[in-house]
Amino acid sequence: MSDTNFARIPVLDYSLSSSSSTPGDRQQFLSQLQNALINVGFLYLSNPPVSQSVVDDLRSYIPRLFSLPQDEKDKLKMSNSPHFLGYSRLGAELTKGLVDYREQYDFGTPHGCQWRPGEPEYKRVWGPSQYPDEQLIPGFRNTFEAYLNQVSTLANEFIRLMSEALGLPTDGLARFYDSKDKMQSLCKIVQYPVPPSSDKSTSQGVGPHYDSGFLTILLQASPHPGLQVQNLSGEWIDAPPIPGTFIINFGRALEFVTDGLVRATSHRVISPPSGPNSTPRYSIPYFHNIRQDVLIKDEKLDLPPEILKLKEIRGDLHTTDSINFSDYETDVSGDVYLNGRVKSHPDVAQKHYPELFKRFFPDGRLPAQGIAY
Repeated sequence: MSDTNFARIPVLDYSLSSSSSTPGDRQQFLSQLQNALINVGFLYLSNPPVSQSVVDDLRSYIPRLFSLPQDEKDKLKMSNSPHFLGYSRLGAELTKGLVDYREQYDFGTPHGCQWRPGEPEYKRVWGPSQYPDEQLIPGFRNTFEAYLNQVSTLANEFIRLMSEALGLPTDGLARFYDSKDKMQSLCKIVQYPVPPSSDKSTSQGVGPHYDSGFLTILLQASPHPGLQVQNLSGEWIDAPPIPGTFIINFGRALEFVTDGLVRATSHRVISPPSGPNSTPRYSIPYFHNIRQDVLIKDEKLDLPPEILKLKEIRGDLHTTDSINFSDYETDVSGDVYLNGRVKSHPDVAQKHYPELFKRFFPDGRLPAQGIAY
């Protein structure tokens, strides 16, 4: 039975979905996934097909990545890149007018920029990442790209399972994805530092928001709590780390393309508590992008009536102040993504996209922080 106003995040066992599992086990997994898609918007995934040794190796690099000298970090600053990939300093973004107390690196899955003059500007967004000097942090890039490859494979397989759970053929969402050589997904490595005990304004790791695309795969890379998810009543539900799992959540593009059947669920991160023994919180969210030229309003899915009925059973979604990415109703996916990046990282836009910078910042002044959501 589905819980249409959840009080906890469901845990799904990925091994039940494999071709070697029994038909009953597979159907159980798809039923649980359907409930998560429609009624929750979030799930824990246990037994994921990602090497634990790669995960452990990557975790070991993260403190070293953020402990690099500031001048080495600044060599990778995002404004170097028209692809919005690179380093963002602590407190560089706002959500709902408050500073997001986080420091981060943005990387993409390996990709060469395919944009040519005269083509849409959004095609410039996908391109090569900036990595720290191999001598400073030897082995990091190879480990991270091995992780990206495995998580990307998981995302592609999970999209097929999502199709089945929505009553579609396994390739029912395939039209939203180009061939592998034309696709790029985004992955962040984020540090949420322990805020100064005297500064109450730094308790927001990142404020309430939705994710943009179809799905996000999150590795909570340290044992800290902090992630919270908003249910239908507007209550904030804790989603603490569970060893050996990923968190998966669904984005606004999938909500729009299913006409509100799938839930994109508002979520936030609370900074680690202040104290003498407190340590930073680390997380690695992977955002599985969709085709750049997709116009969501023209691509609504033909879902079976019995699946659509589940939306009525659930009822209307709770109204939150995390209303973002509504431009999926008017703009192609690539423009939605680019416009969001311009608002989040105006220094990149000022340097590489001056016309878009003028559109969003008509006074011509570079703000102190970007607007994340």
